[in-house]
Amino acid sequence: MLKRFIKVLVETLGRKAEERWVPTLKSSVLRTVDVARRAGCSVQQVRNLERDGVLPPATRTAAGYRIYGEIHLRSALAYRALARGTGPVEAKRIVRAAHAYPTSEVLALLDAAHARLHRERKDLGLAQEAAAAISAELIDDVRPSDSMGVSELAAALGVRPSTLRHWDAEGLAVPDRVPPRGTRRYSPAQTRDARIVHQLRSAGYRIDPLRALMPGLRRGHRSEDVGAVLADRAANIEARSRALLDATVALGAVLGGDRVRVNPRAPD
Repeated sequence: MLKRFIKVLVETLGRKAEERWVPTLKSSVLRTVDVARRAGCSVQQVRNLERDGVLPPATRTAAGYRIYGEIHLRSALAYRALARGTGPVEAKRIVRAAHAYPTSEVLALLDAAHARLHRERKDLGLAQEAAAAISAELIDDVRPSDSMGVSELAAALGVRPSTLRHWDAEGLAVPDRVPPRGTRRYSPAQTRDARIVHQLRSAGYRIDPLRALMPGLRRGHRSEDVGAVLADRAANIEARSRALLDATVALGAVLGGDRVRVNPRAPD
């Protein structure tokens, strides 16, 4: 159903996409600066996009200056729109495919991008449920026997012991050290740190943002603290999902116009 919806959307909007996404051109001959200005990027980025195959090769004047046309502007606009939804690497892959492959293969790439966002939404939902339950747990009346070793906690979380050691080194979930060998032991509070880190990592958070977030979460572990972090993630997914939908219109201008076939490039 999703693939069919995207195909219909591309075909329907592609016919009108030029007037929405491509400014009225006084001439079909564009300089590099014209494409940059109208696509909202730098001159160097336009050159880079051509180098990477996102824009078809430009023709050259006798003096060696680049000459672009409407397909180049459409391609730059499609890339800019897609990059907001999928990131620059995948955006390049999709626009290059629009020049080199049948429309069905371009739609397949869009399907995959939507599917990744869908998985992120599902993982985020699970993380929100788990983090709320973890943060609400009581850890009073702690006893020494309540602590866990690295192997025990790794098995409970379903991660490798090396993952917990990495989180320790990054300051995310730091256990106690038991002499004389400095063996790691996780108290209930430290175990909860590890569980929250595990859920946030599953929801897509990288190490650097978590390193900044965990001190504040560790001080209170209030469910609203973790909920606010995950709400920011949800807003990010929502914005990328909307951007991907809008990008379908811009890509329709490329697919619906005079496509310039270029040799396919290997994915980045």
